[in-house]
Amino acid sequence: MSESLGFNTKNDDEARIENVTVLIPSLDPDEQLVRYVKELKQAGFRSIIIVDDGSCQETQKYFDEIIDSQDVVVLRHAVNQGKGRALKTGFHYFLNTYKSEDMAGIVTADADGQHSVQDTVKVAVCLNDSKESLILGTRDFKSENVPFKSKFGNQLTTLVFSILYGKRINDTQTGLRGIPYSFIRDCLKMRGERFEYEIVMLIEAAKKRNIIEQSIETIYIDSNRATHFRAVVDSAKIYGVIFSMFFKFAISGLCSFVIDISLFAFFTKIVFASLDDYLCIGGGTALARALSSIFNYTVNKKVVFKNNGKLNKTLIKYYTLCIVQMLCSWLMVFFVYSQIHADTTVIKTIVDIVLFFISFQIQRIWVYRDN
Repeated sequence: MSESLGFNTKNDDEARIENVTVLIPSLDPDEQLVRYVKELKQAGFRSIIIVDDGSCQETQKYFDEIIDSQDVVVLRHAVNQGKGRALKTGFHYFLNTYKSEDMAGIVTADADGQHSVQDTVKVAVCLNDSKESLILGTRDFKSENVPFKSKFGNQLTTLVFSILYGKRINDTQTGLRGIPYSFIRDCLKMRGERFEYEIVMLIEAAKKRNIIEQSIETIYIDSNRATHFRAVVDSAKIYGVIFSMFFKFAISGLCSFVIDISLFAFFTKIVFASLDDYLCIGGGTALARALSSIFNYTVNKKVVFKNNGKLNKTLIKYYTLCIVQMLCSWLMVFFVYSQIHADTTVIKTIVDIVLFFISFQIQRIWVYRDN
């Protein structure tokens, strides 16, 4: 794709962005928003939606100027409700106004001047070419003009997201996104009202859709001081969302672990205590895991991974993993015990913690993955 908007490329791009709506959530904007909207119209965008998310009275003149001169739809919140809610307001209007055969989707953009018109066009063209993919306008965080807190925060989020969801996204916090029409209805059902909503969108897209990263210019005006992002509060909400699946998995696993380890101790110290160590450990592991796994499977399917797949298919996968994990636990516990003769309950606790993290990834990727 060409990086410049030359005469021929511009004409071609104009034809490919006419069926793309630009959605801009805005809180207390300045003249940059007026200029940005004007340039979007000049570039060929015919549908622009701005959501005034409870802006103060002093900034209403910018929305009025846009309405008077740009022929743009402005939707208003009486009070500030957050970026996530503003995006949902725009999504509602879009779906109630346009049909799927008329529009490819929406490009969301920020109102603080961080997104150039050229980059907005690039994302819109990419969306039109890949109508079922989520398009992310990806900044280069190696640039010298990127504030340290933004660089560090994005790199950390990228690493954590990659580990937990198996997909590396180089700019998890980008507001410049191309959202296909078929995905917008799903976006309306997602939780989140503020900045954490965009992470929820990425998580859902990582599960069900192809994600394309489109390189864009890295723009930070006055060290990004115009942002309404609250570093502590909003970061906590974002990481709460990112870790939510793992937290639920951990709680489910902890409850299952308590059931499993209690039964293991009961079987090995009372029921099978007179047997050889090999049979005692093996029998205790098998029976304890069989009983605790029933609870674990049910909670993981319905609460953790929210899988709607057929019971028999996920059940077969789950118990295949369960059997393999049980054998690994048995063999590893027996091997360690044969070497150091420590308490088998302590050994099993350590072994199963390691297997727990491995099991999370396998269940996410294979057992409960939606088609």
